[in-house]
Amino acid sequence: MSILVVGSVAFDSVETPFGRVEDVLGGSGTYFSTSASFFTDVSLVAVVGEDFPAEHLDFLRSRNVDLSGLQTAPGQTFRWKGRYGYDLNEAQTLDTQLNVFETFKPDLPAACRQAEYVFLGNIDPELQLEVLKQVEKPKLVACDTMNFWIEGKREALLATLRHVDILLINEGEARQLAGEANLVKASRIILAMGPKTLVVKRGEYGVILFSAHSIFSAPAFPLESVFDPTGAGDTFAGGFMGYLASTNNLSEGSLRQATVLGSVMASFTVEDFSLNRMKALAYPEIEERFRRFKLLTEFDGLG
Repeated sequence: MSILVVGSVAFDSVETPFGRVEDVLGGSGTYFSTSASFFTDVSLVAVVGEDFPAEHLDFLRSRNVDLSGLQTAPGQTFRWKGRYGYDLNEAQTLDTQLNVFETFKPDLPAACRQAEYVFLGNIDPELQLEVLKQVEKPKLVACDTMNFWIEGKREALLATLRHVDILLINEGEARQLAGEANLVKASRIILAMGPKTLVVKRGEYGVILFSAHSIFSAPAFPLESVFDPTGAGDTFAGGFMGYLASTNNLSEGSLRQATVLGSVMASFTVEDFSLNRMKALAYPEIEERFRRFKLLTEFDGLG
C-alpha cells in the first residue's frame, strides 16, 4: 500500500558540536518520505518556493516519491535554523522563516484522495483536519504534532485527534497534551482522546508504544557517531508507517516490528547532516541493523 504524507519541505541551517551546515534539504515531509520510500510508494503533499533547486526534486523522484501534490508558490521556501549542544535531544531554534509555508493550503490530487495510509506531519491541526476531509476512506491515519499547536490550537488539535488512529509525539509533548507528568497515566488520557495507539519518541532513550491493552518499549540503537538529530523523529515515523503500509498488517506484532524499524531508520539519519546518510543508504544495511537491534533486547527466560 502507498502512503500519503502532508508536511513541510524546507531548507535547514544546523549547528551541532560536530559541525554546521547552511540551507541544506530538510522538512518533516522530506525526512518522512525518504524513510518510508525504502518500504513502499509515497505521495508527498507540501509547498516549496521558486528558489527550490531541481536537484532536490530529482533526489525525491529517485526515491520514487510522487510529487504531483508538491506545490510551487511565488516566494521563498520555508527555512529553519537551529543549534544543538551536547544534549542532542533538544534543539534551540535560532530562526524560523515560514515564507510560502505560511499560506500553504493542502489540495490533494485525485489519486491522493484514495490513499489508505495517511500521515499528517507537524502542521497546523486545522490543516490536518482539512486534509482528512479530502481523503475518502483511509484505513490508517497517523499524526504528529508539537508543543506550539498543543498550547496555541488545542481545540483544533483535539478535533483532529478524534479522527486519528496513531499519534506520534515526544515525551514532553505527551505530558503537555495530557496535563500529566507520569507517562503511563498520560498515555491513558491521550488514548481516550481518540487514537488507538500512542508512540512516544524519547530521543536517545528510545521509544514507547502504548495501546489500550499493552506497552512496548524499544531502546535507541547505540551509535559511535551522532552528528545531527534533525529529522530523526520524522525519519522514525517514515520507517514506522512505511513498514505498516508495505505489510498491510496492523496487528500488535506488526506495530512492534514497525517501531523497531522506525528506530533503525532514525539511527541512520543522525549519522550525518541533512539527508546525506539516507542518500547513501542501501536496504541490506537496514536489514543488518534490524538484526543487530533484535539482539540488543533478546534474552532467555528464568531458568
